[in-house]
Amino acid sequence: MSTTAKQSSGNFGEDIAAAHLERHGYAIIARNFRTRLGEIDLIAQSEHCLVFVEVKLRKAGARVGGAESVTPAKQNKFRLAAEAYLQQHPADLPCRFDVVAIETAPSGQVAAIQWIEHAF
Repeated sequence: MSTTAKQSSGNFGEDIAAAHLERHGYAIIARNFRTRLGEIDLIAQSEHCLVFVEVKLRKAGARVGGAESVTPAKQNKFRLAAEAYLQQHPADLPCRFDVVAIETAPSGQVAAIQWIEHAF
């Protein structure tokens, strides 16, 4: 998959995840926060919590599901990126790490959304 195709599918997945979180009362306060330490796809906020969200988009039948692809190494990079975000944008809210795994049907339509709160 080319870089442009990856970015396009990544944006598609992030749009779906953002809409899903917003339907559940979360405000999206940042997208694609990047540091040299890593990237955070979405940062969302509710009244009570700041949520760092990793979005994974997979086709139905993929050998490794979206949630399973968030390895301990990826989790560590994600935590470091979250720390960098908090240094730049201090928050007085508890924080957590969520994963939104989206599965698409062969047609490209969304088949399932799995939101894992407190994923790691």
